[in-house]
Amino acid sequence: MNFLISSLLCLLLTWVLVQAFHSTRRGSKASSSNLPPGPRRLPIFGNLFDLGDKPHKSLAKLAETHGPVMSLKLGSLITVVVSTEKTAKEVLQKHDLTFSNRTIIDAVRACRHNEVGLPWIPVSPLWRNLRKVCTMHLFSSQKLYANQYLRRKKIQELTANIKKSCHTGEAINIGQEAFNTSINLLSNTIFSIDLVDPNSPLAREFRKTMWGIVKLAGKPNLADYFPILRKIDPLGVRSKMTIHFDKMLDLFGKMFDERLQSRKAQGSTASSDMLDALVDNIIEGDSEELNKTHVTHLLLVLFVAGTDTTSSTLEWAMAELLRNPQVLSKAKQELKQAVGKGNPVQESDIIRLPYLQAIIKETFRMHPAAPLLVPRRAGANAEICGFTVPEGAQVFVNAWAIGRDPSIWENPSAFMPERFLGSDIDVKGRDFVLIPFGAGRRICPGLPLANRMLHLMLGSLIHSFDWKLEGGILPKDMNMEENLGLRAIPILV
Repeated sequence: MNFLISSLLCLLLTWVLVQAFHSTRRGSKASSSNLPPGPRRLPIFGNLFDLGDKPHKSLAKLAETHGPVMSLKLGSLITVVVSTEKTAKEVLQKHDLTFSNRTIIDAVRACRHNEVGLPWIPVSPLWRNLRKVCTMHLFSSQKLYANQYLRRKKIQELTANIKKSCHTGEAINIGQEAFNTSINLLSNTIFSIDLVDPNSPLAREFRKTMWGIVKLAGKPNLADYFPILRKIDPLGVRSKMTIHFDKMLDLFGKMFDERLQSRKAQGSTASSDMLDALVDNIIEGDSEELNKTHVTHLLLVLFVAGTDTTSSTLEWAMAELLRNPQVLSKAKQELKQAVGKGNPVQESDIIRLPYLQAIIKETFRMHPAAPLLVPRRAGANAEICGFTVPEGAQVFVNAWAIGRDPSIWENPSAFMPERFLGSDIDVKGRDFVLIPFGAGRRICPGLPLANRMLHLMLGSLIHSFDWKLEGGILPKDMNMEENLGLRAIPILV
């Protein structure tokens, strides 16, 4: 209670200072602005209380009243929300350059990550350099093909672990298994090693750190809504994030140093993993600006973004399959015909599995890992559908609302992979009805790897086992409510 009172007093003081500072400027701006419509704002807090605990759903509901381009005041920040295919295309394609930079949340200012972390830095020579490294040396088809055997090995270990649970009658926590496998799939692609043994104390510490980063990044923070409070970090979010970032950056820094020394040694041989590609760029001088700091922060981004989004998408896919047994049955039949009973699913099989691909797309539609994508920031005044988005405004693209738009999707609340059969809609940013990875110049560079990992993991789980819910729970009784972080669904096989 004392903390709440202190926070409110701090906000009141902030409001007085801000009002005094901007009083002479507000009149002229208010008369000339043409902001989109939006809900009524409270003093100081604006529309903060309209967000609720599931902002993407709350904003979708508000958009039904206020329209597909809507403005809110979140603390001291003007925020514009777009909620349809047309308006998303305006932001992410027509005005892509204007909205190409990000709103920086205070949590990622820890360890100065906002200055070197790929998702947060502005479009600049450094940003282009890091994107080039990702697209050419990390996620190119050639690189991904060269190290697919590493991912195959991790899938074999995943299925072996699940088989052990089958023999003992132990329930499988899909969320945890997906998270563990995602970490080691990614670490083998990047480092050619298991970063953690799931049963070791190091593994528990690593998972704890990863979870901490994900939760803090999604935690409401007063400093984000009232930038004047950043210096005091009122909720301690940035200081806690600093502890987590330090652990990860120290680990990646040691691995980078070891690889760099190994590559410089006489007679050393290169591997085909991503770390070697990064080291080569530094040794050979291909990227003049790239250094150890950039590499370690890039690895931090890859692990945080890659493991959480991949594992949560896989978990939602399995939850929907168990809730819709007829879909699961069709997927098993397709895999049996295309792959063959008893044969492992290979990445080369994916192209011959259209129904599996449709399941993944339908999961993306209904459960995007980042429902509001990563917030953009207006670099200049821009006109969207006749309204003005002012310079400096924060912009949300509600991918969740687009995925539930009844004018686009028939029966949008139903899990129906069949809607994608025979359709050329993909997730590569050209179809604005389905943008789980974003679109435009800031589209997620890890999309090619994430797609391979998801199809390989989900296909292997469906093909290798017969699944049922623990404790005789009926599919219709499953709890499909969203929560912060990954949901743990105990499942028997």
